[in-house]
Amino acid sequence: MRVKDMSKINGSVISLFAFMITFTAVFWSSGAPLWFDWRVYPEQILLVALAFALAVAFLTRPGSLHSLSIILAILSLLFGSWLAIRFPVLSENVFYHPTEALVVSLLGIVLILEAVRRTMGWSLIVILGLVCLYALFSSNFSGPLQSRSISPDRLLKFLVLDSASLAGAALTIAVAVVVPFLILAQLLLATGGAKFFSDFSLAIAGRKRGGAGKIAILGSAFFGSVSGSAVSNVASTGAITIPMMKDGGYQKETAGAIEAAASTGGQLMPPIMGAAAFLLAENLQANYIDVMKAALIPSILYYISLFMFADLEAGRRQIDRVPEHMIPNLSAVIKRGWFVFIPFALILIALFNFNLRPETAALVAVLSFIIISLFLRYDGSKLEISLFLKSFISAGKAAVEIILICAIAGMIIGLVARSGLSFGLGFFLVQLGKSSLLLLLIVTAVVCIVMGMGLPTVGVYLLLASLAAPPLVELGLNPMAAHLFVLYFGMLSMLTPPVAIAAFVAANLAKADAMRTALEAVRIGWPAYLIPFIFVATPELLLNGSLPMILIVFLKSLIGVAIITSGIVGFWKVGLNSFERLLLMISGIVVLLPLSLANEIAWLFFGSVLLTCGVFWRSAKRVS
Repeated sequence: MRVKDMSKINGSVISLFAFMITFTAVFWSSGAPLWFDWRVYPEQILLVALAFALAVAFLTRPGSLHSLSIILAILSLLFGSWLAIRFPVLSENVFYHPTEALVVSLLGIVLILEAVRRTMGWSLIVILGLVCLYALFSSNFSGPLQSRSISPDRLLKFLVLDSASLAGAALTIAVAVVVPFLILAQLLLATGGAKFFSDFSLAIAGRKRGGAGKIAILGSAFFGSVSGSAVSNVASTGAITIPMMKDGGYQKETAGAIEAAASTGGQLMPPIMGAAAFLLAENLQANYIDVMKAALIPSILYYISLFMFADLEAGRRQIDRVPEHMIPNLSAVIKRGWFVFIPFALILIALFNFNLRPETAALVAVLSFIIISLFLRYDGSKLEISLFLKSFISAGKAAVEIILICAIAGMIIGLVARSGLSFGLGFFLVQLGKSSLLLLLIVTAVVCIVMGMGLPTVGVYLLLASLAAPPLVELGLNPMAAHLFVLYFGMLSMLTPPVAIAAFVAANLAKADAMRTALEAVRIGWPAYLIPFIFVATPELLLNGSLPMILIVFLKSLIGVAIITSGIVGFWKVGLNSFERLLLMISGIVVLLPLSLANEIAWLFFGSVLLTCGVFWRSAKRVS
């Protein structure tokens, strides 16, 4: 009984701290300090949110010594509150308070590293350690990597007290922008939003061949755009769609892989996308609307390819539509859940018509959805005020990992710039790119995927955006294309073995072999590995150019993606033999070549189209 009571108390404390994370974020994002004429440093608000996030991390992952975790949680609150109060003094007059600054910095670093270790493992800690070693001994290097070394005490103080480090742009985005969108996602979950997206997708695609797979893709695209997290998307929608796909005739590995690929793409699906997209806009000092526009065509191509795969795989395996009794009436679904689209419409109106900041647009959507939910609920359940409180608490818990990632990533990014490492690495990458831009892009893609093994997309993007993207821009690439390139391949670590987190979660739900599911996810999600190279060479794919050229490039890319997908699946009307599949894949790659290059080898371009038509004609003839 005593253990049960302690567990209940612990849960209540965690919920309180999680709510305080959300409250702090909303308090700041809404501009409340200005209402009360409260003059406060942004860093002070960030440090309060960080303190609660650290406390939640220690209490939810106590390890073997629960009492130690309680002590660490208390120290986290003391650290955050003390530094928040003393930040103006310590940041501006650090030399007059050397002992206090050193003690606070050392305590903060220890707490952050331990919380990150418990939450995400050692990856980011090792990277920070390597960057710190470079900063301490950079004067011993030669060539472009040689720089002025930083003393240990100045290093510690910089990591915690400098506005370009811990409480920098990364943590600002995590607290001020991401949390409001997490609140919206949790409110949608709590009020039946996930069920609505599932039913809506079922009503649209259920009567088509391979309907179960198409339902999973549609549902994951809808919900993934809100959640912005591949893993949570798989866990939420996959619990419904994966069993449906298995019952419909898809192999268990294929069912898990389709869900993983569709959920991963949700991080780049407008209008909301994932947390990394907000960081991308901040890094480029660009309007978030520009990021949405740039990501639109690549995400459309990706999901069209997934749809084609589900359809062709169903044709190859003779998977029929979903049974009629399982398909809801579309008009009835819309009649019951039309209001779910209102928050999305308000976000778009706020961003496009009123030019509001993303966090303000999200808060408008949250407020509207709370009011709507007082009267309308898709699941038809009775209203409970506690539901809103639980949604705020869930949003706070979901924000903990992102806040911790951005805290340690902010320290790494700040130190990379301060130590001169960004200049040294940038010099080597630029020299590599001058000899072969394609080689530099391939190296960058591989590094993104390798670094992403075990790291969330946000962490990978933050690190590579400061190291790999600047050299690409210096070599003449469009800044948006360079940063989206890094973001895409950071996202792909969720699918790529050996550490394909989203695929492994989907495999668990499908009761399938994890590695086979991950490899199948790579096969299904292949466009995501190729599209970044295409939009780097063809800016029109990012809506950068004249309308006729944008349409030509889009249609050409769509044809190429369709041809390659057919070759990968090995089906078009009827099954294709190995030679036909190889011809299709080669033809599709040629069709995807940039127009400038395709013009130089026009005979090969048109030959590939004719070859593709020939293969499709032969398959159609075999059907007849």
